[in-house]
Amino acid sequence: MNQTYVTRRAPASSFARGRNTVRHTKRSLGSISQIVIVSMLTLVFGLIYVAEGTRATSFDYEISSVESEITEMTAKKEDLAVEKARLNSVAAAKNSTVAAAMEDATVTGYATD
Repeated sequence: MNQTYVTRRAPASSFARGRNTVRHTKRSLGSISQIVIVSMLTLVFGLIYVAEGTRATSFDYEISSVESEITEMTAKKEDLAVEKARLNSVAAAKNSTVAAAMEDATVTGYATD
C-alpha cells in the first residue's frame, strides 16, 4: 500500500523538530466488495423496474374494466331509447282520433275448409 506523510500543523514540505506528522494509508475496496455492491445495485434497480411494470399493468386492468362498464351503459341506453319510442307510439295510438273511431276486434268465426 502507498503511504504518505502529511503534517498536521503547517503546509511545510520538510520535516522539522516539533512538527507532528501523521501517517495516512490509502484504502480501497477489494474486488469482492465491488462485486457485492454492483450486484446489490442491480437487484435494487431490478426490483424498482418490476414494481413499476406491475403498477402499469394494474392501471391497464382498471382502464379495461371502466371501458367495459361504458360499453354496458351504452347498450342499456340504446335499449331504453327503443323502449321509450315503443311506449310513446303506444300512447300516441291510444290518444289519436283514428284509434278512438275504431271498433274493438271481435272473433266472428273461423274459416274452415
